[in-house]
Amino acid sequence: MVRSGVMALKIQVLASGPGWSVRDVLCDYGPHDHSFVEQHAETAISPVAQGSFQYRTQAGAATLVPGSLLLGNAGSYFECGHEHAQGDRCLAFHFAPAFFESIAAGVPGARRTTFVHAALPPTNELVGLLADAEVARDQRDGAALEEIATRLAGAVLMMTADKGAAVRTPSAHDERRITRVVRHIDAQPDGRLRLNALARDAAMSPYHFLRTFRQVTGMTPHQYILHMRLHRAARQLRESSDPISRIAFTAGFQDLATFNRRFRRLIGTTPRTYRAVS
Repeated sequence: MVRSGVMALKIQVLASGPGWSVRDVLCDYGPHDHSFVEQHAETAISPVAQGSFQYRTQAGAATLVPGSLLLGNAGSYFECGHEHAQGDRCLAFHFAPAFFESIAAGVPGARRTTFVHAALPPTNELVGLLADAEVARDQRDGAALEEIATRLAGAVLMMTADKGAAVRTPSAHDERRITRVVRHIDAQPDGRLRLNALARDAAMSPYHFLRTFRQVTGMTPHQYILHMRLHRAARQLRESSDPISRIAFTAGFQDLATFNRRFRRLIGTTPRTYRAVS
């Protein structure tokens, strides 16, 4: 446990090998704790599993929510803050520059190995991969984490290829309101979550809420809710023997046909096939 004043950060190395490592990072910093400057020793890709926080680095700034990917260049300085709420949990994948470059060499269109953005927003393309990562974390499966580290690095390199345009960010006040709604969704992704009700909770008009939510998270509220439900279902398919219908209903889907259709469309395979290859 690393401590600074009243702040605490728990870091556990889950697996490592030549040129890569994976850490489970559990943080309980809050709005009353002061942030401090740190430095990335290696290239970093850190999926956010729980909570939310603000991340500032030389490549820019971003508010990170579950499903976001923190990006860090080797040698760059950064700062994390919890201006809106307390605590988060991340899986921190670290890569030695030479190892990361070797992965990039096999990724079409990856002309750079340094990130020009501070983070990537949640994306449906990575739901299955990030669910696999969390299951491997919980099961302490080093072999699986090694494969996931390489897959994740390749996926990020493909997603960041030739993307360097600046992105306009919302105000700190709007970020705070959206973060509050995100945490509400995360606490009950299976609930009946409607746009108007979520906008009312954020004290915004539906249009302003929809636009700002997408700016902060990279998804519309509906897409984010679906993302969280599919993520939860994917984990349950890996970890439990419950019937697929029960998993679908528990995740918040009203009928099995809708669940099967959305799962296949966004993850690329059926729930039954996804479970069979686990």
